[in-house]
Amino acid sequence: MSRQSNRTTDSKKMNSELFTLTYGALVTQLCKDYENDEEVNKQLDKMGYNIGVRLIEDFLARSSIGRCQDFRETADVIAKVAFKMYLGITPSVTNWSPGGDEFSLILENNPLADFVELPDNHSTLIYSNLLCGVLRGALEMVQMAVDVKFSQDSLRGDNVTEIRMKFIKRIEENLPAGEE
Repeated sequence: MSRQSNRTTDSKKMNSELFTLTYGALVTQLCKDYENDEEVNKQLDKMGYNIGVRLIEDFLARSSIGRCQDFRETADVIAKVAFKMYLGITPSVTNWSPGGDEFSLILENNPLADFVELPDNHSTLIYSNLLCGVLRGALEMVQMAVDVKFSQDSLRGDNVTEIRMKFIKRIEENLPAGEE
């Protein structure tokens, strides 16, 4: 039994490392294809958004989580369930705004950034910007408009990686005429 458990752990570690290296190759290619970091950042966000739009269905099916009652519950589900399910980490939810419409996800360890050092000529690259797009796209599919951005990044010398999320509004579902 212990031998099987070790194989499963080794397999997950290999899959994680393969994912990290594949993501690195993607970012490297984008840096070659686009002239500046700002364009690469936009492309990573756009790709992440498209992933999030599709990933939310898998998340809802696998987690059996119902509709969140408020933004605080949404933050907890993102940190404790979604990040754990897809990246194997549990960021902490901190720095709530007084109005409760803004918070930070603190990633002590960012699996996308393992084995990564940013070259000096890419100082404005937001390497893991894909995550912002994923969060924005997934939440939009459950009728929540949010602004998501990195406010700290360990790749840029900060102590932690911090993703700042701000609730903008609930999106009203506009059903086509006759489908009410």
